[in-house]
Amino acid sequence: MIKKNNLKIKKKYLEKIKIFKKYNELYYSKSNPIVEDAIYDSLKNEILDLEKKYLFLNSKDSPSINIGFKPSKNFRKIKHRKPMLSLNNAFNKDDLLNFEKKILNFLSLNDNNSIEYSAEPKIDGISASLFYKNGKFIQGLSRGDGVEGEDITENLKTINDIPKTLKGKNIPTEIDIRGEVFIKNTDFKKLSEKFANPRNAASGSLRQKDPLKTKQIPLNFIAYTFGFSKNLNISNQFEFLKNLKHWGFKVNKFNRLIIGVDNLIQNHLKLEELRKEIDFDIDGIVYKINDFNLQKRLGFVANAPRWAIAHKFSSNKSISEILKIEIQIGRTGALTPVAKIKPINIGGVLVSNATLHNEDEIARKDIRVGDTIIVERAGDVIPRVVSVDFKKRNQNSKKFVFPKKCPSCGSSTFKDFNKTTKKFDAVRRCINDGYDCEKIAIEKIKHFVSKEAFNIEGLGKKIVENFWDLKLIRYPQDIFKLNYDKISTLEGWGKLSVANLKYSIEEKKKISLSKFIYSIGIRHIGQENAKLLSKTLKKADNFFDLANKNNFEELSNIDGIGDTQIKSVQEFFSNEKNLLVLKKLKEHLIIISEKEISKDGVLNEKTFMFTGKLVGISRAEAKSLVEKNSGKIVSNVSKKLDFLIIGDKPTIRKVNEAKNLNIKIIQQSELLRMLNIKDS
Repeated sequence: MIKKNNLKIKKKYLEKIKIFKKYNELYYSKSNPIVEDAIYDSLKNEILDLEKKYLFLNSKDSPSINIGFKPSKNFRKIKHRKPMLSLNNAFNKDDLLNFEKKILNFLSLNDNNSIEYSAEPKIDGISASLFYKNGKFIQGLSRGDGVEGEDITENLKTINDIPKTLKGKNIPTEIDIRGEVFIKNTDFKKLSEKFANPRNAASGSLRQKDPLKTKQIPLNFIAYTFGFSKNLNISNQFEFLKNLKHWGFKVNKFNRLIIGVDNLIQNHLKLEELRKEIDFDIDGIVYKINDFNLQKRLGFVANAPRWAIAHKFSSNKSISEILKIEIQIGRTGALTPVAKIKPINIGGVLVSNATLHNEDEIARKDIRVGDTIIVERAGDVIPRVVSVDFKKRNQNSKKFVFPKKCPSCGSSTFKDFNKTTKKFDAVRRCINDGYDCEKIAIEKIKHFVSKEAFNIEGLGKKIVENFWDLKLIRYPQDIFKLNYDKISTLEGWGKLSVANLKYSIEEKKKISLSKFIYSIGIRHIGQENAKLLSKTLKKADNFFDLANKNNFEELSNIDGIGDTQIKSVQEFFSNEKNLLVLKKLKEHLIIISEKEISKDGVLNEKTFMFTGKLVGISRAEAKSLVEKNSGKIVSNVSKKLDFLIIGDKPTIRKVNEAKNLNIKIIQQSELLRMLNIKDS
């Protein structure tokens, strides 16, 4: 009976190990964590508790002996001179008291002895170890599996916060400086379309094979400790942090020297409150015994130091109940499910809505009306449903059936098929992409007046909805012929506010072509694509004439505009109501043509295309050089192409096409000679 029971326990244990190993692979190697830190920490503690309770349990992948995940094959593996260890976690005061008690017992000290801690915010980034010899940066490694890491020296050299040479006094002969690479939240907003979160962005950037690509990402580095050292004449952690600053590193301004568990708790509460104001993600505070001699005496247990612990912040999560599920429709026709929940307070904010993302997400998590759910709110991100408590589900609950017809106009809905992935999109859309669907029309008008588009002050989202209900607005052009007399009779509107609105609208009748293209809300045409279109088309009349000429293939020569964007533009111009909107807007607006590119450059009236990797210069910089010298960049090989510039490993297909069309094929060095630039 005991043997059978032990087999059950071992099976349960190995299942948890398998999940833990997968989490580690996704977090450390793939830069794509699929669970929250709290869930990861909970699983880790469950495994460790099982090992303590049942001594026959063991695994090479256990968190008691394993850190991180094996290094990537993209980079050379190098062994750390001292392992990069993980930390044990504390979640409450009892955990901290227990941590301190173990230290006192190990050192045979009385409770009266006051332990001094260096309290340092735990940055949610990517760990790196930097080797300095005689003050010069020699090599940089990622954490890897803690024993050996990836050689990412060239990528780390692109980070301005990492000094190439240490300055000041008291510099050790050799030292491994360790710290965290991260991206500020404000910088991440510009990258949010490519990465899931700032940590993924930092990790993905450090794993670029081309350092020039890494250089384009706004990475930061904060130093906080060291591994191997030679001739280090410093006696404690807080003094070491001061020296780091003198040597040229950035250190965390929230580092504190603290005595006593009660004071640690107070500092933790204070920093957790400040957390939302800090421009980078922190998920707790690390407490280190300040005295290096005591650290040395305490040593290590398994894969963690006895002298340090991470005090995690409480998660921005809470429990609620789904009252109903509503379908919202965006300006591009996307149907987004939103859970209306019993209002709850998360991090000082009252939450009554939570996004469910899309139809597939509802099915995957089996979310239903009436379910008890865990809701998370992280920073300014829209609250989301993390998971369902199936134990509390009503037996009579029914699966949520996602509507196949648009809730607004009753039209059919569809999912795009991605030719690259050979899969259907997760997002379902209304087949109407014009103004025939009421909800889409309202959202398109909101987009039209938004800050990035026409930026009409005093005409916010709520006012657009109010004016729609009053039938003052139905199309974007209605904004420029509003009935101000009627508006002045509405509640909350006086002579001054009406006059201000009228002034704001009149002032915005003059707009650049790129902003105009962006404002009309063509799917897949964001701000950057709008700029590319306007740069090529130059004049508003050329944009309006696209429908008459039906010459959309010409857009394929715009570098950065692909088939998806061209198809969207074509579909927009094939809609009669869209054409009517353009015609009416043209009557009210002055659309400023894009500035003419200088024709004085040495590459005037010549067209260029790049293929292959360039040396010592990024593709973006090379294109900019061509354009500054009056040349034009195209993205397809055709008779209109004058020069195909080839770098390392060019696309053979493009080279062959150019040869067949007798297009001149040149090296990077020849382009530089044309520009009178010396090839370094």
